[in-house]
Amino acid sequence: MELSYILNELGEDREMYFNAVAPPILQTSNFACKTVDEMRRMLRNEAEASLYTRGNNPTVTMLEKKVAALEGAEHAIAFGSGIAAVSAAVLSQVNAGDHVVCVQKPYGWTNTLMNRFLPRFGVEVTMVDGTDPQNYRHAIRPNTKLLYMESPNSFTFELQDIAAVTALAREHGCSTILDNSFASPLYQNPIQFGVDLVVHSCTKYIGGHSDAMGGMICGSRERINRIFEREYMTLGAILAPHDAWLLLRGLRTLPVRMERVAASARTVVAWLEQQPQVERILFPFLPSHPQYELAKRQMRNNTGQFTIALKTDDIQQVERFCDSLQHFLMAASWGGHESLIYPAAAYYGGGEQQGRPPFNLVRFYIGLEDPDYLIKDIEQALAAIS
Repeated sequence: MELSYILNELGEDREMYFNAVAPPILQTSNFACKTVDEMRRMLRNEAEASLYTRGNNPTVTMLEKKVAALEGAEHAIAFGSGIAAVSAAVLSQVNAGDHVVCVQKPYGWTNTLMNRFLPRFGVEVTMVDGTDPQNYRHAIRPNTKLLYMESPNSFTFELQDIAAVTALAREHGCSTILDNSFASPLYQNPIQFGVDLVVHSCTKYIGGHSDAMGGMICGSRERINRIFEREYMTLGAILAPHDAWLLLRGLRTLPVRMERVAASARTVVAWLEQQPQVERILFPFLPSHPQYELAKRQMRNNTGQFTIALKTDDIQQVERFCDSLQHFLMAASWGGHESLIYPAAAYYGGGEQQGRPPFNLVRFYIGLEDPDYLIKDIEQALAAIS
């Protein structure tokens, strides 16, 4: 299926809404039935019907069709946030007494799900260094039901060998889930490597404007409909029609935004490599990165995120650098038009610090600004700590 067709035509039955170029926001909670028999049929197959927006809504369905096609999946289901999608996907695969093997250092709330929430309901979780697939093998038990990946992860960007982990899962009768938010469906398609369920924070690249939140699970129609009938309808973490419309708008420009972000990130990273105040750069598409060949094999391009380690053991130096940046916003997310930083130093200064990344790490997200404009800003911030 052609990318241009997916983004501009798939699921858009314009003759049904007055041939409007932009799809409508069907801001309704209910859909009426003409007969008892029609309502009966819808109730029996609500996963495929528009009956109640807590189940299906045509604006949301249009988004689901497009993201599923981008991932090469049979079907998809949208949620109100990325972690809602992650939680529903994980819960759909486990019961009390089961065991999960999860990559270490996943997204913070995924980590909370794995290590605080699931154990409350009798599900054990083992965290492993996913850079070596054999660590998954060594952690598998007779009751292991799920292998969870996040490749690359969202701060230090370690990758997992997706094909190797999915082969292990098939060998041991386990399911696999991978969070693909970092790469977007344009630059990595885990289903091609055998992953059962792919999850996204649509808040990031898919939305692209920092004005809407959403999550998505992609997979086989059988698996997605089973999630619809259980976790989705029961827990109710739905995506609102207006947010779905904003995410649809974001999809229109996804290819051009990703191309710009990728090129600008390479330019900024190349400049940072020459700066003496930078100890190292965590960026999978650097030839010096230990997983560079794996990144090229699994991903079609780099994206806009990388992390630098400042050459200092003084947290105040790190704070001064971050506070001196004038054109990077300090914020928790990424994927929008604006460039951002997220300092590991924010985790320090009180409370539990075990397991936190080193305080001299600063995550960058490169947005749509001119890269030379951003480099000048980083240059003056580095000068502030020289």
